[in-house]
Amino acid sequence: MKLSLFNRYTFFVLCVLVTLVTLPLVVRFGWLWPLLLVAAALSLLGIYDLLQTRHAVRRNYPILGNVRYLVESIRPEIRQYLIESDNEQLPFSRTQRSLVYARAKSQTSDRPFGTLKDVNQTGYEFISHSMLPVVPGNPDEFRVQIGGPQCRQPYSASIFNISAMSFGSLSANAILALNKGAQLGNFAHDTGEGSISPYHLQHGGDLIWELGSGYFGCRDDNGAFDPQRFAEQARRPQVKMIELKLSQGAKPGHGGILPRHKITAEIAATRGIPRDRDCVSPARHATFSTPIELLQFLQRLRELSEGKPVGFKLCLGHPWEFMAIAKAMLETDILPDFIVVDGKEGGTGAAPLEFSNHIGVPLREAVMFVHNTLVGVGLREHIRIGASGKLISAFDIASVLAIGADWANSARGFMFAIGCIQSMSCHTNQCPTGVATQDPRRQRALVVSDKAQRVYNFHRSTMHALSEMLAAAGLSHPAQLEPRFLVHRLSANEIKLYSQMHVFLAPGALLGGEVEGDFYKRMWSMARADSFEPATPMAAS
Repeated sequence: MKLSLFNRYTFFVLCVLVTLVTLPLVVRFGWLWPLLLVAAALSLLGIYDLLQTRHAVRRNYPILGNVRYLVESIRPEIRQYLIESDNEQLPFSRTQRSLVYARAKSQTSDRPFGTLKDVNQTGYEFISHSMLPVVPGNPDEFRVQIGGPQCRQPYSASIFNISAMSFGSLSANAILALNKGAQLGNFAHDTGEGSISPYHLQHGGDLIWELGSGYFGCRDDNGAFDPQRFAEQARRPQVKMIELKLSQGAKPGHGGILPRHKITAEIAATRGIPRDRDCVSPARHATFSTPIELLQFLQRLRELSEGKPVGFKLCLGHPWEFMAIAKAMLETDILPDFIVVDGKEGGTGAAPLEFSNHIGVPLREAVMFVHNTLVGVGLREHIRIGASGKLISAFDIASVLAIGADWANSARGFMFAIGCIQSMSCHTNQCPTGVATQDPRRQRALVVSDKAQRVYNFHRSTMHALSEMLAAAGLSHPAQLEPRFLVHRLSANEIKLYSQMHVFLAPGALLGGEVEGDFYKRMWSMARADSFEPATPMAAS
């Protein structure tokens, strides 16, 4: 026991002895001053370690115990730069990030010697190619018309756009760079729920205005929806679509969070919020509580915006709740122009770990369910579907388009394009690259003119890669993708097409009662247009 105690205090005692020995000698031997200062500083640190009560390791190992916390503080950097493998996704792999960096800089993203992926591993996926490849289509024509029969100002959108990221979560310079890049490339920039800031407007890039439960940018003094303020913003020519956020992938069922230390005077003015507390959006909207009321609110937004495309974004949860919205569409004849499906793997600036890890339906399953439901009620041709959640490569885009989506959104992909290094410090206001911080000195590092060009380059190169991938499959446009083109490895000796693996409903199947698979039939029987509560709770068991 004495030997163990002595070992724990050896370095501390040594520092104290060096201090005591060198103190009377420094006057005669001046070169001892640095040694004395270092030894004295470490001795004081050791004394503090012994007296403090918060950290048991430091009390048991004065001075040396601090090494543990130092190494822990730089563990993410050590892991990312020295230990992490190329394909280890935390949450994006080195290979994925390098792909974006190369395309953003207009460098070649080609790789020699073959794939690094284990193609025999369960879960491996690929696009099947044709014996008769075609000439690659023009990426500039990879667009989708958004706006159903009730829309008076339809929008022709790129099939690859910037996903929702708010001013507040991102810096002013990041917003400027993203919007300028969108303007250069003729694609859309989703504002996120933090409203439309001056930085969204400066360069004139197309905007999708996301409206969250906090109604930022169109709220009254009590935080309620203000139709007049909404109309003023929504009628801006730069605003092309209105997106009502019901939930988001990384924290479905949880309000958005902007920590108090990131709320600047500009953010407070843009959102219409105070600065003396964290900005937490309510978990649910106050303007509606039933599927029918939701659609009536969407219709109100459409009228206030003078007929622009209006839709909603959600991370799928209870399946019968989305089917309840579909039933409400049939009952009211009010249709959203689009639905954005956010997978649970989506990103966020800050979220409880349990929500990020264990709540929400993953993107692929959610897209197929939403697509199937709309097909099953005969409304799919009038409503477009967007998809977001860890989509950064041409294959990512092709894979969601093949199973039901009309376009894809990316948030973190475009963050990488403007310099994000995945330091995982978005919520601390200490982003090392100036992307996710409101510190004016840190965000100065992000040069808008340079990063805007990289946003444009990343979009252009990814669309070019998609055109080549489609051509190899014998297709000239993304709209031609179908589930039969996407292949999934189920085991070491079995692969299947998505069209073989999953149920895809026939048009009107839910209305006619001829539904393939018991799941869709049960969920449809539980859904009710007048409430999000299930009609027959026991049917879910």
